[in-house]
Amino acid sequence: MICFHGTILTCDEENTVASYLVEAGGRIRYVGNDLPPQYAKAPLYELGDKALIPAFTDTHQHFASFATFHAGLNVMEAASNQEILDMVRDFAATAKGKMLVAFGASPYSVSEVRLVTREELDGVCPDKPLCLVKYDGHACIVNTPLLVKLENKLKDLRGYHPDTGEMNQEAFFAVSDYMSSSLSIPELVGNMQRAMDHMASKGIGLIHTVSGIGFPKDMDISLETWVGRSAQNGIQLRVFPQSLDIKAATSRGLPRIGGCFACALDGCFGSQDAALYEPYTGTQDKGVLYYDDEKIIDFCKEANRAGLQIELHAIGDAAFDQATRCLKAALDDFPREDHRHGIIHACLPTREGLEICRDYKIQLPMQSAFIGWKQEPDEYLESILGDRAAALNPLRTIWDMGIMISAGSDAPCTDPDPIQWIYKACNHSVPEESLTVQEALRMCTWNGAWTTFDEEERGSLELGKVADMVILNKNPYALPKEELDQLKAEKLYLQGQPYRKQKQNMVSAVLKGVLGKGKKI
Repeated sequence: MICFHGTILTCDEENTVASYLVEAGGRIRYVGNDLPPQYAKAPLYELGDKALIPAFTDTHQHFASFATFHAGLNVMEAASNQEILDMVRDFAATAKGKMLVAFGASPYSVSEVRLVTREELDGVCPDKPLCLVKYDGHACIVNTPLLVKLENKLKDLRGYHPDTGEMNQEAFFAVSDYMSSSLSIPELVGNMQRAMDHMASKGIGLIHTVSGIGFPKDMDISLETWVGRSAQNGIQLRVFPQSLDIKAATSRGLPRIGGCFACALDGCFGSQDAALYEPYTGTQDKGVLYYDDEKIIDFCKEANRAGLQIELHAIGDAAFDQATRCLKAALDDFPREDHRHGIIHACLPTREGLEICRDYKIQLPMQSAFIGWKQEPDEYLESILGDRAAALNPLRTIWDMGIMISAGSDAPCTDPDPIQWIYKACNHSVPEESLTVQEALRMCTWNGAWTTFDEEERGSLELGKVADMVILNKNPYALPKEELDQLKAEKLYLQGQPYRKQKQNMVSAVLKGVLGKGKKI
């Protein structure tokens, strides 16, 4: 048992601020302003200027991909291509494995304003196959050893550019498949455990992951399910198979399906293949809508009738409307009161589509981390979208319509850091689209738990709930919104206990997951 005293931000429906919280046996036994006599002798934790909040939820990430890239080379902070090449040279000198992986290249955040080329990668890594994945996870640059190895698989695919080494669309997916198959199971499990530890250091206790990105026989879906079920120290994983075949979920006993890749309706702004109604500025190109309505409606109807929760990737306005049309058609076909279907990203929503979301209770796992994003800056978005750039990520509009918004990282595209989600939601580049700090904090906690039917147990600090909590170094309600990025998650408690790093070996983690029963995934 432990009693916390100080600023307790409950994130309940009224955003109650309490003075005391008592935890015992992994549950919250009391929350209020006057400590009951029966807890007077409980060990006391004085928060002082700090604050206790619910653990954060990341409602959209690619866990296996993040784990893989987190274990490799991250070049996101590089200011130039020369700096990237220097980093790759040092990495290649010591890294092992069938294939070297680096992540985070952006033509919009380096001084050269372009991606590195195959020839440049060959200059610093001439002998080992290397894949440098673009920051948005939708394209990559390969060096010559990798190109030679995969040429027969790639040469007839859309998005194959051997001259520069850039692979996007179907060619990128093929490279991703090879990258995934090059990892051993022990290596992948170890990467996943270290990724959990990293996210716990940011205060995240509940992770929503979309899986199925080219591992043989969808091994990443199975591994994430097993590793999530056997995860130590209270961390929670909720798995969405990225598939249009509902058996990917039902055969594993998973109650949800969807994500990106196979469930992506369009591309992204970084590759200018997000599906738009009007062309990108200065072009006749409207992006790519990967499927016709009939295919997605058939999938949504089948999944909805099977009782699954559905999530679809949509970034451009044309894709967003397709997602709303298809989910609406499925719910008209077979109405369900509490389905919690969602549209991931929803970067450029239309008013008509948002009205469907409101009326049909479709939720939106969004990425406030994309606001003022270094890898995809406002200047770039304005150059390709014109006035439409001001309509991106309209958080206030969506919130005021009563549509459920939650927050996710889209990791590895951004680092899973809820403090940045809060800061950017409250300091939107279009000021009138900002949220209040109370709304932003609830978006990152209770709303996220609600998204996967976890709100009865997690997401707020209320009597009887699991004691998943974070100590922040400061009280966010007392800070000017411009200073919210000074917040830091100092300590994570899951089920009432301070988080400790994952320690079990691969065999134990997999066997416990395969044989384990009862833990929600």
